[in-house]
Amino acid sequence: MAMHVDELHLEDALVQRLIVEQFPEWRHEPIRRVVSNGTVNAIYRIGSDLTARFPLRDVDPADVAAELAREAEAMRELGACCPFPTPVHVATGAPGHGYPLPWSVQTWLDGDVATPDGLAGSKRFARDLASLLKAFRVADTRGRGFPGAGRGGRLQDSDEWMEVCFRESEGLLPVDRLRALWSGFRSLPPAADLVMSHRDLIPANVLVDRERLVGVLDGGDFAPADPALDLVVAWHMLDGDARATFRSELGCDDVEWRRGAAWAFQQAMGLPWYYRESNPGMSALGRGTLARILSDPVVA
Repeated sequence: MAMHVDELHLEDALVQRLIVEQFPEWRHEPIRRVVSNGTVNAIYRIGSDLTARFPLRDVDPADVAAELAREAEAMRELGACCPFPTPVHVATGAPGHGYPLPWSVQTWLDGDVATPDGLAGSKRFARDLASLLKAFRVADTRGRGFPGAGRGGRLQDSDEWMEVCFRESEGLLPVDRLRALWSGFRSLPPAADLVMSHRDLIPANVLVDRERLVGVLDGGDFAPADPALDLVVAWHMLDGDARATFRSELGCDDVEWRRGAAWAFQQAMGLPWYYRESNPGMSALGRGTLARILSDPVVA
């Protein structure tokens, strides 16, 4: 089932043809699709060291080309300051054989994709996540401001989207309680300063091995943002005691901590209803994150 009304359909044979024709040096490598809950790209592994990412939504190819170039630069900047491995941009592929968009090739990282509950009680994992955010917070913003789109700017800019989410979630979630929570969140004071931020620290973008963080994926949006934005990991992946450890390691005050919950709330509200049928894993992530926020006495 398609996740988006403008979603492109990709056949494995087409992907193989594009990769082999444009990069014949990989023609002898096995190419296989990676099953994931991803919503932006179809992922194909090339041999043991590379991965190809094919955008799923049918948009202007020129916009995609510009986005891939911007993402490659952001990935380089993330890699320079991240204390854990991150993918490296290797090449950009061209449209062809009916597939209309540019696509990219990156290095592959070993590790298990994190889950919302797999390490939810691990204080060791919580400390690893805190060390990741500490590294981002001391990285140089080079005087840049917020990029102007997506999460990490002003909470109030999400009011219209939140109204859509509340309307679509009737009968699915406790909407009256969630509306009241958002009313408080949107009134929180903004961040005084910005820091470098991953901007999408959901479980699918975190690699683990046993109880340790071993890799960070999808860093193409690395840019200055509200310091509270990356705190979303606390509600996406940690339960009470581990979440408290994470907060203590970072030294977050009450306002920043609640703003982190607000960003997690903003992200989670769009998942249960939008992906209810097409991507149950993402829908479940949203439900779980909202449940953690609603049960947290500090923020709810």
